[in-house]
Amino acid sequence: MNSEQQHRPIPYGRQHITDDDIAAVVETLQSDFLTQGPKVFEFEQAFAEYVGAKYAVACSNGTAALHLCTMALGVNKESRVLTTPITFVASANCVRYCGGTVEFTDIDPKTALLDINKVRQKLESKTKGYYSGIIPVDFAGNPVNLEEYRQLADEHGLWIIEDACHAPGGYFTDSKGEKQMCGNGRYADLAIFSFHPVKHIATGEGGMVTTNDEKLYQELLKLRTHGITRDPNLMEENHGGWYMEMQELGYNYRIPDMLCALGISQLQRAEAGLARRKGIAKVYDNAFENYNGITVLGTSPEALDAEGTGHAYHLYVIQVADRIGLYDYLRRHNIFAQVHYIPAHLMPYYRNLGYKQGDYPEAEAYYAGCLSLPMYPSLTQEEQEFVIEKVKEFVG
Repeated sequence: MNSEQQHRPIPYGRQHITDDDIAAVVETLQSDFLTQGPKVFEFEQAFAEYVGAKYAVACSNGTAALHLCTMALGVNKESRVLTTPITFVASANCVRYCGGTVEFTDIDPKTALLDINKVRQKLESKTKGYYSGIIPVDFAGNPVNLEEYRQLADEHGLWIIEDACHAPGGYFTDSKGEKQMCGNGRYADLAIFSFHPVKHIATGEGGMVTTNDEKLYQELLKLRTHGITRDPNLMEENHGGWYMEMQELGYNYRIPDMLCALGISQLQRAEAGLARRKGIAKVYDNAFENYNGITVLGTSPEALDAEGTGHAYHLYVIQVADRIGLYDYLRRHNIFAQVHYIPAHLMPYYRNLGYKQGDYPEAEAYYAGCLSLPMYPSLTQEEQEFVIEKVKEFVG
């Protein structure tokens, strides 16, 4: 790379906004609706079709999506829910918002995904009904085998929320050899997505819940808007065309039409973006294969098939011995790698609930060496080569 390129900041992730995106937003800004208009439902329909689910509910962000899910499933102070410590804290916090108890379970060190064997051990150590649900996370875009989790959940009477924020367009292959898209509702009761700028589909802020359960869908719609319904078939009374009923305590988790217009535009090139991410990952794979001192986070076997991989590659994670050294070295060269994630149980809030260092050794060992390298569709070949050069320069 030339000196100008060397000094251009290379983040770990970034949005890609096109003229078509801008035109879609401008068109909506000039329309009759800025919020609660037709673009919201249009985005929901398009996204549901993309992941293969029956229903989708758009909302203000991914955290709101998680909270809507836990409310719709009736999480309360009696609920105990299992999730992974290697995730953004919202995956756990959504349970706490409803007063429930979060219990973390350790990860598979090869993939950093929630370890189903450890989940099974925890469930079998308690009586049926002790736990309420599981929130597995498609970490980095690597899809969880939800077929196995569904079987386990059914044995113990649990619901499943799939946190698929990293994995729109990702999939795993089930025991029948069928491709199961992340968020398609085949095995999880609910799934959630985020449209933060570093995600595959960017709306600035935004989230989506998908499900195949019509009852949950209707509940999500109500909770998204203050617990209010205008549906005459659901109301206890009807005073006229203006009438609405607040039937339970909901929130204002709506998303504006102009953001949905941006989401619709972004969704139209989602497959091209996903293909580019997979191409970037392959270049990294080839560069770091058998390279002494660098371990590439593995892909779950169910995400591999004859077509390639169902991994959605929101992140490309390597592990090294001197993580802070490499992190600082890359920053000095304007490469802004990132760490995903600080184990949730080590955050002060969860420490105050009784968690401590040593509780989940695999998660803590993963955190000690993990680093997410730049991964986004507009990353150029020259920029990626520069990243690889500097990583090898430090490690070697």
